[in-house]
Amino acid sequence: METDAEIEQLFNKIDKTITKVTINDLHKATSPKKSTTVIINPKAQYCLGDQIDVEVTAYDYSGNRKSYGGDYLRARIYSPGTNSSASGTIIDNKDGTYLVKFTLFWVGSVHLSILLMHPSEAVSALWRARNQGFANIKYTGNFTSATEYVNSECGFVLDTEEEICRYVDKRDHEAFYCIKPKDYPCEALTHMNSVNRDHSYLTEVEKILLNRSNIGLEIFKDSRPVTVLDCGRKKLSPMEKCSLGSYYPIQSGYFHYNVWHPIHCQMAPYTENNKLKEFLKGKKLFLMGDSTVRQYIRHFAENLKFVDYFNHTEDEMQSWQKTLLAINLEKFIYIQWKKHTFPFVSKTFYSIKEDAYMARQIDQVGGGENTIIVLTLGQHFRPFPLRVFIRSAINVRKAVERLLIRSPRTKVIIKEENARDMDINMERFSDFHGYVQYVALRDIFHGLNVGFVDGLDMTIAYACDVIHPPLEVLENIISMSFTQAS
Repeated sequence: METDAEIEQLFNKIDKTITKVTINDLHKATSPKKSTTVIINPKAQYCLGDQIDVEVTAYDYSGNRKSYGGDYLRARIYSPGTNSSASGTIIDNKDGTYLVKFTLFWVGSVHLSILLMHPSEAVSALWRARNQGFANIKYTGNFTSATEYVNSECGFVLDTEEEICRYVDKRDHEAFYCIKPKDYPCEALTHMNSVNRDHSYLTEVEKILLNRSNIGLEIFKDSRPVTVLDCGRKKLSPMEKCSLGSYYPIQSGYFHYNVWHPIHCQMAPYTENNKLKEFLKGKKLFLMGDSTVRQYIRHFAENLKFVDYFNHTEDEMQSWQKTLLAINLEKFIYIQWKKHTFPFVSKTFYSIKEDAYMARQIDQVGGGENTIIVLTLGQHFRPFPLRVFIRSAINVRKAVERLLIRSPRTKVIIKEENARDMDINMERFSDFHGYVQYVALRDIFHGLNVGFVDGLDMTIAYACDVIHPPLEVLENIISMSFTQAS
């Protein structure tokens, strides 16, 4: 009951921030071409540390000024010559205008970009559709015996008169169901997969708004870069090391020569083999979540090669989702990646026997000063009602609280989810869904002595619109994780 109340409280808090509109005419949606931008108090040249403020005024395709906010914008500055970039801070005035703030962290020629990711009408449709039901994803469970197997429909909700297998965590009230096959016990469920169902909660007009041709379009009209000089100023570097217990809003840092510089704290580089080996010497590193945190172990084993995979025979039905274990016997380094369980989205079948809800995985960790947990929740939750994500995140928070009571010197790092592709099915996987979860996760874990790695800010700044960030970004994500865990 207590958890249910907390879920509703947070859900309603987020719901109040989202503009609710309906659209039957595309011409009434926010138009990136018609919308205007103007730099407030422009200068011929700027100085290091100055701020550029841009006012955005939204207009629809008919040229009418919008009277409400809610557009999902993405803003960044960048200098290709020095591989420098940073996100901008966006303030929605709720009246069709926005204030975008950019801080100039480096000298040189700096470009400005403001994208309309989704008009407010599409945002409203995404929010409604996401929380309307579970029909967009179809799960299939594989039940096996010694000689044969059978597949059966599974999911969070099943509309059927047939007998149901109920897989319920009685403590945390997380649940998943399958139609029970004839002559198979419920315990015979061993593997699962999922596919996009031919279903949508969107109207035809809303679907058009969420076509790739209408995603991530430039609003900022002035393509000329601004000139930034040092003006005798020095970069002010923060004195304190990035540590547990603190997190900061976007913008939280910037790239310069492909190195991430947090604004509020110092990040140490963990990019070299020797430094990584010395840091991880005698430690256990548990990676929990999806494939974006699996990148850590793959980087260490396949690129840097200072740990070796422990290879063992796997069921033929398993593919990339199998548990990964890598070790370094000389330095006594132990690294493990395990996926979280439901909801896990994958076309290929994966084992559900070796994994558990993340809260239960955390409960199984002894902890201690030589134990680090890096976890991520997000990408696989996007196609489902937000309450599913909130419940799982609250359960993980409670598990972390239990861990820190019994082993207060354990380091727990939350790698927040990153931006991803723009050519995916937006109803199911839009970055707007990820942003909402990003906001919810910070609210849920606020006040706990855990570290936050702002993968969203990093990937927006770098403009890496791929599910798995490139090496340049990954190395900074890892460095931020280990700086806080050191």
